[in-house]
Amino acid sequence: MNTAADNVKLAEAPCTITSRVLSVPREGVWRASAEMLEVEAQRVPQLIDITAHVQAAVRRSGVTQGQVVAYCTHTTASLVLNEDEPLLHEDIAEFLEKMASSRASYRHDDLSIRTENLIEDHGDNGHAHLKQMVLGSVQVLPIVNSELTLGMWQRLFMLEMDRPKKRNLVLQVSGLTC
Repeated sequence: MNTAADNVKLAEAPCTITSRVLSVPREGVWRASAEMLEVEAQRVPQLIDITAHVQAAVRRSGVTQGQVVAYCTHTTASLVLNEDEPLLHEDIAEFLEKMASSRASYRHDDLSIRTENLIEDHGDNGHAHLKQMVLGSVQVLPIVNSELTLGMWQRLFMLEMDRPKKRNLVLQVSGLTC
């Protein structure tokens, strides 16, 4: 059955798309490994560059073609890809504060009404939960010829948004060894 939506023609915008082979198909042994990376921020917010640590995990794994999954096991810290430039870090901090202000009031922080998941020394962190929900906790990066495949300025950061404390990141590397 044809509908009006089926008959809509999309206007094509002029663009150029080129393709470049990064790796030819290979056979090898499939390998997977996992590591835990412990990271501790000194201030909030703080972007901590973990790129070299992830690349080192890739090398230890022996994987030459595959992917690495980086996962933050916390709900108030995130993993993000961006540029390592100090003024941009300041812009990011200002943007995050505008998105969910650390000075605003959140029901999550009102311990007079909250009854679940209570711990001692909780602190007000509703803002950090909201930021993490938008930014996420996982990054998947391709591995080509034993190297992370990143753009010219891209770095992988753990972004602390709650308070300085130890965080655990899981790095799972999988792919072929050739």
